Amino acid sequence: MEHTPYGYRIENGQAVLDEKAAEQVRTIFRSYLTGDALATAAQKAGIKAFHAGIARMLHNTRYLGDAYYPAIIDPNTFAAVETERVRRAEKLGRVWEPKEEKEVVFPTAFRLCEGTEQFDDPFMQAEYAYSLIETEVLEDGT
Repeated sequence: MEHTPYGYRIENGQAVLDEKAAEQVRTIFRSYLTGDALATAAQKAGIKAFHAGIARMLHNTRYLGDAYYPAIIDPNTFAAVETERVRRAEKLGRVWEPKEEKEVVFPTAFRLCEGTEQFDDPFMQAEYAYSLIETEVLEDGT
């Protein structure tokens, strides 16, 4: 079972708004949009939490509402906070973009000569089969 997000409580198997906590969540979103840092927004809302915990709250789509959770934040505010978060990250150089992986091509070609020997011992047969493999590598690496 998942953790119940801040701002909700469970009553009779249903998620309902905890009005005091829901207002604190709204305050965090509003404060962040006005330019406050995460810790400052949490402090204004009266929540003691770490930076990462507040960041997770700003990412939590449950606050938009779904089949189980009632909405605390409207979609426009949520989208504005996400845009602001990305803008701040880019300004501070904290945007991580995955590097494009280069395909490694080994300049080797293999050729297998036809075998003529048969051994009863499977290890000797395997050794013989591997000895039939010839490697071709041209001087220019192709």
